[in-house]
Amino acid sequence: MTDRGKLASWLRLTLIPGVGGEARRGLLKACGLPQAIFETGPQALSAIIDPELAERLLHHECTAAIEAALDWAAQPGNHLLTLADAEYPQSLLSSEDPPLLLYVKGNTALLNRPMLAMVGSRNATAQGVRDAEAFARALGNVGLTVVSGLALGIDAAAHRGGLATAAGTVAVIGTGADRLYPAKHEVLARTIAESGVVLSEFPLGTPALASNFPRRNRIIAGLGLGCLVVEAALRSGSLITARLAAESGREVFAIPGSIHSPLSRGCHQLIRQGAKLVESAQDILEELRWEAPAAASTASDNASMALNDGEQQVLAFLGHAPCALDTLSERSGLTPADLLAMLLPMELAGRIAQLPGGLYQRLH
Repeated sequence: MTDRGKLASWLRLTLIPGVGGEARRGLLKACGLPQAIFETGPQALSAIIDPELAERLLHHECTAAIEAALDWAAQPGNHLLTLADAEYPQSLLSSEDPPLLLYVKGNTALLNRPMLAMVGSRNATAQGVRDAEAFARALGNVGLTVVSGLALGIDAAAHRGGLATAAGTVAVIGTGADRLYPAKHEVLARTIAESGVVLSEFPLGTPALASNFPRRNRIIAGLGLGCLVVEAALRSGSLITARLAAESGREVFAIPGSIHSPLSRGCHQLIRQGAKLVESAQDILEELRWEAPAAASTASDNASMALNDGEQQVLAFLGHAPCALDTLSERSGLTPADLLAMLLPMELAGRIAQLPGGLYQRLH
């Protein structure tokens, strides 16, 4: 939205404290656009919302915050999207509590492309991080944009995987768009804003409050066709995101893990509750009945053909369980030195992962 006066009315409606999403939607339904709300008398407004809220709505002073937001949106790459904008993500409109206004940094065209939410533990294992990045890369290669929350661990890995593909990634944050949490993701957030999207519903200057993150999670869940949980403890924000996705009619997916790992228990609980157990990105694509664009299919085929005969044989000897280098040497007849020369480029290409204890495992 480019009309500064109209946009100011949307900002005013979202910046008045104590007026929640339900009240705002009720006002819009009764009055039309925000400008009409503020032109309505207190008696008429009191018939729609609580009289005290109506009084606050008409008299609360937030001019400075409105001007700051408008100035922020005037900077290159920054956008304010309202429910009335064509670029507003249409997938959010089918969620229970769509934000009235979004602060967006980056390519707004990405917001109406097919997405898959990917979430998981902040204290992820090394294997969980590798899995998240590999799944995100595989999904991005067939045209699904990965959406996550820019948190440590699984979220960051999902964003990195998405960034490696043409489909890109969307980061939904729980602070104002002019702030960053965690601070160590400054470079990652800047990279996402350059080729993807960073978005928030919170006013500029909003700090990282615990109460913000469940609200952020509902946007992550609402943007995706489904939600993949990579690793999660039983009491986890990732499970909140999965629940919100299910309540919005989205598919929920979970990667199983060791019965001894606390970070597998949340995923196992989701699977018991009906989430789709996934072992590969193909499991997700089949459940979504996803048909990859022709260009993406060709790229995927080319990637499969990129392995030479020797590397294909190493993958076959490796099998599907973690394997020690000495064991792989016995199976293949190759020396450990020869194997290492082959394993390193395969690891860099995301075909295999090196685990603690000198073990290797295939990722695709």
